[in-house]
Amino acid sequence: MLYMLRLRSNFFTGHISRQLCNLGYLHILDLSHNNFSGTIPKCFNNLTSLVRDDSKESYRIYNEQTMLTLKGEELVYNTTLMLVKSIDLSSNFLEGEIPQEIGSLTLLGTLNLSRNQLTGKIPLKVGNMRGLETLDLSNNRLSGQIPQTLASLTFLAHLNLAYNHLVGRIPLGNQFQTFTEPSIYMGNPSSCGVPLPRKCPKDDTFTATDAKPSNEDGSDKLWFYVTMVLGFVVGFWVVCGTLLVKKSWRYAYFRFFDDTKDKVTLAFAVKVTRLQRKFCHV
Repeated sequence: MLYMLRLRSNFFTGHISRQLCNLGYLHILDLSHNNFSGTIPKCFNNLTSLVRDDSKESYRIYNEQTMLTLKGEELVYNTTLMLVKSIDLSSNFLEGEIPQEIGSLTLLGTLNLSRNQLTGKIPLKVGNMRGLETLDLSNNRLSGQIPQTLASLTFLAHLNLAYNHLVGRIPLGNQFQTFTEPSIYMGNPSSCGVPLPRKCPKDDTFTATDAKPSNEDGSDKLWFYVTMVLGFVVGFWVVCGTLLVKKSWRYAYFRFFDDTKDKVTLAFAVKVTRLQRKFCHV
């Protein structure tokens, strides 16, 4: 059973053989830095070890050290090599579109198709590759928008989409919040949004949200006056309504005011009398 095929940095030419798709146990395919041309085989979804879990086979131990380019740097693997699942076709002359079928490789950890001549859009189904940790599609001729589905790749730690013909806003949310380095998007003149310095056209226009605070101020004032009037009306009718309904309360209420009036009048009269006496003695 063939688990790894590394043919990098040679002078191989021609198309990538479809016979590779019969290697169901293949974990690592490295054909980078050659002169392969043509299209990427659509049958890569037949690489079953990259589609379904074969953890029972993953306990095979390697003692030989192998250097692989993963996450943008060269790393040395030996005993953990069987845990690596990678396809590297970078630095060739491959053309055409990235096949939709590649989205079936849900266990693939690294996909490097950089430095080729690939065209078309980034397939939406790449968002189905839930095990993807590295995605490098830089230095191609890819067009269209960056699919929002890529934001669902929760294990994605290394992304490079630089130097293509991608357009529109950089996706927001989820995993894309961690990609704050503008260089991974540079070389796409029509791309915009965070973290690029170029703002998208709608970012500078007056939106309804900009007017919301002033509208809220007007609404607050209106509600203040309405509440004040309602409070006065309710308070008035609570007091007056009670006096109209309860006869005993009405008598007590007016008696209270009569007594208060008498006390105030008496106090005022006493005060006036004292002042008169004071001035008379003077």
